[in-house]
Amino acid sequence: MLATAALAEPEPVSAAELMRPGIPLFDLWPEGKMPGKKSAKPETYRSDGIIFDVNTPTLAVFQTPVSGGGPAPAVVVCPGGGYGVLAYPKEGTEIAEWLNTIGVTGVVLKYRVAAGREPAFQDVQRALRLTRARAREWNINPAKVGVLGFSAGGHLSAWAGANADAPAYAAVDEADELSCRPDFVVLVYPAYLDKDGTVAPEVRVSGSTPPTFIAHTEDDTRHVVGSKIYHPALVEAGVPNEFFLLSTGGHGYGLRSNQEIKVWPERCAEWLRKIGVIGHGESQQLRAPQR
Repeated sequence: MLATAALAEPEPVSAAELMRPGIPLFDLWPEGKMPGKKSAKPETYRSDGIIFDVNTPTLAVFQTPVSGGGPAPAVVVCPGGGYGVLAYPKEGTEIAEWLNTIGVTGVVLKYRVAAGREPAFQDVQRALRLTRARAREWNINPAKVGVLGFSAGGHLSAWAGANADAPAYAAVDEADELSCRPDFVVLVYPAYLDKDGTVAPEVRVSGSTPPTFIAHTEDDTRHVVGSKIYHPALVEAGVPNEFFLLSTGGHGYGLRSNQEIKVWPERCAEWLRKIGVIGHGESQQLRAPQR
């Protein structure tokens, strides 16, 4: 009987090899003004698309052409990776390219990992503000800036949506005068939304939480419990939301699933039309609910 060949370890690559050619990159923070911690190790990249020890946060902007030349909606995309690494292409650049197909500009956030969760939270707040600050330059509608995250990036996205009134850092420039509240939130197999049988304390659900779409599957047994707790909390707070729950898909698939959950992008696009982000829909749902 032939022995099974050992799988080769992914090889180190350069940053440029993970980036999409022609896609502009922007530093998230002005030089010397990044708050909080960063990893003590150098930032490194692997051929399977995993980034380690992010300590230079960036935004990769995938602009979409808009019919009539008007400003497009935008989504800050937060890849997952357990706050230890980033699954950058699978849950970042590939997602931005899909967003382009539905008329949305994708802004992929390479946020700090391996330095604790607080620096990542600072990065996502800054990303939302900077996207609005660059709205004219990037042809973005600053009133339609959402956030989309996978796994740990889903937790980060929910955290951002629940804490727009709690700045994570002191202002560093004029961009920080703008709102860090996402206008809508998309969570795909989010992690860490629950603690001790209730919503995680940092995710403070209230009537001002943005409209939220959640996609999850029953066989993601470790993390689906959080979505099952988070969804009724949104309902109780009167937050417009949709919980798209199917049986199979597991965890960590991005756009690559061949199981039931593979239809989540179509369902998400329908929801974005419904709330008026794309096409013609009930755009009043994007407004912050009145208390």
